[in-house]
Amino acid sequence: MRAKRAVLILDVVESVRLVEQDESEFISHWLAFVEHVRSRILPDHNGHFTKGLGDGMLLDFDDVRSAVLAAFSIQQERNRQNQALPPAQQIMLRMGIEISDVIIDQADLYGRGVSRAARILTLAGPGEIVISANVRDQLTADLDADIEDLGECYLKHMPQPVRAYRVGPPGPRPVIETGYAFEGLLPTLAVVPFTTRDPEDEHHVLGEVLAEELIQDLSRSPELHVISRLSTTVFRGRDASLAQVSANLNANYVLSGSYRVQNRQVMVEAELAEAKSGQVAWSARYKGQLSGIISGKRDLIDEIAANVNAAIMVSELQRAQSQALPTLKSYTLLLAAVALMHRLSPHDFSEAHRLLEALIERAPRQAIPRAWLAKWHVLRVQQGWSDDPHQDAQLALRCTKQALDADPQCSLALAIDGFVHTNLLKKLDVATERYDLALLNNPNDSLAWLLKGTLHAFKDEGQQAVSCTQRARKLSPLDPHRYFYDSLAATAHLTAHQFDRALKLAQRSLKSNCTHTSTLRAMAIAQWELGHHDDARRTVGRLMQLEPHLTIRSWRERSPSTGYRIGEEWASVLHQAGVPE
Repeated sequence: MRAKRAVLILDVVESVRLVEQDESEFISHWLAFVEHVRSRILPDHNGHFTKGLGDGMLLDFDDVRSAVLAAFSIQQERNRQNQALPPAQQIMLRMGIEISDVIIDQADLYGRGVSRAARILTLAGPGEIVISANVRDQLTADLDADIEDLGECYLKHMPQPVRAYRVGPPGPRPVIETGYAFEGLLPTLAVVPFTTRDPEDEHHVLGEVLAEELIQDLSRSPELHVISRLSTTVFRGRDASLAQVSANLNANYVLSGSYRVQNRQVMVEAELAEAKSGQVAWSARYKGQLSGIISGKRDLIDEIAANVNAAIMVSELQRAQSQALPTLKSYTLLLAAVALMHRLSPHDFSEAHRLLEALIERAPRQAIPRAWLAKWHVLRVQQGWSDDPHQDAQLALRCTKQALDADPQCSLALAIDGFVHTNLLKKLDVATERYDLALLNNPNDSLAWLLKGTLHAFKDEGQQAVSCTQRARKLSPLDPHRYFYDSLAATAHLTAHQFDRALKLAQRSLKSNCTHTSTLRAMAIAQWELGHHDDARRTVGRLMQLEPHLTIRSWRERSPSTGYRIGEEWASVLHQAGVPE
């Protein structure tokens, strides 16, 4: 039988975590709640319990208002029951509602409305109800519900965006929090003041100085959220446990340590611990000159900060590779995806795509995961792995469009949109506008400066290219993908005919990642121009092993430098060094 029904689908947020935490307790609570919905709530709203979905329910109603009122009742009952549970055991629901013609049989519903309700559900955060435009049209704002327009939203397996709305019970005050903040996409690090091992040490304030300098360095990492010094300094002199520091600062990692001053030298012991497990993720000892720290010389601070940043990346990558996707925090998915993508090995590259897709499905209204997926498509073409560069270009463009629809001022999305227009579409004027807009929104966006510098290089503007890439490298000294910065900086120095510097940067980049084909091309050109012809031929040999189908013709087709003098110069050198015509 076919009939028009309002379809409500709900499920439990983080059900895998709740089951792993206490299977019997969760199942007992959930089954009792399902029975309450079936026997107490649905009869009051003329609703029908179609079926259970394991950690969810499929319900249908005669009309939209009944479905929405039932959703509010379910939400209120869930909130009431959660008050009696510890925070870690609370069951949070998300719901999606659509109205459509469906096919009804004795045990199930079928049709487009059911699948659309399931997709709309993914837009909801914990404790949220999201509805379609069809449902919204049958509600009166402020009378039936408090309604917030989410705009055009992109849903998995749906080619066109869908207009969606978030709803809450009507009332004198707004009950919908504006801009629901999805779980943080960056891990949070707290750096507490280092303690002295000598109570009589006249330099007892040095612990504050070390923490402040480390916070300043680590705050420049785009992969971390670092708690401010004003918040962490309250723990100076307190014998606080790791759990206390983490709970008060809401930190995922805590960096602490001790120091001793002896003969004008400082011995520092630093330790990075994961807050939840209490496990030490990294520790090390360092020695430096006291005068250097006090006078602002940053060698010791930079070394500690770089190692801390790398240790967090390694920890999150290991977690992503050892645990099931549903159990991972969003920042773990993001950091692991970006790390695997930049390894540029085929298997890891494919895994990065899987992680980004999973994160986008979990956080469909976040700009950053879509921006990184766009970069994934650009790198796929650059590495010579794409079977259809035109399709990858369109997919990358779609990703950046969706990212900018979600957050028009996201500097990362703007910068990568410029990257797409530079490297895949060759629309350099549009790319220039994107980079400028990214830097207008965030003047310290190192990736935007880097990519803008590369654009200047492709246009044979050597000095501007070098200036921009130098600024990028200075802004991001701790970037875990430093090879990428060094590689693009090498290209900038090639354009400026600074071949010695280009060669050194390319060599350093390849030391960190020997599979980046763009770096190999830059190094071969620098070697040839310096007269190291045999070295250049060997480098091209390595390049052809990684990209066996590379020709000068195919390189011209995809290089943004084609049509500029510098592009012709590079094509000639690569051909002489062994790339076939």
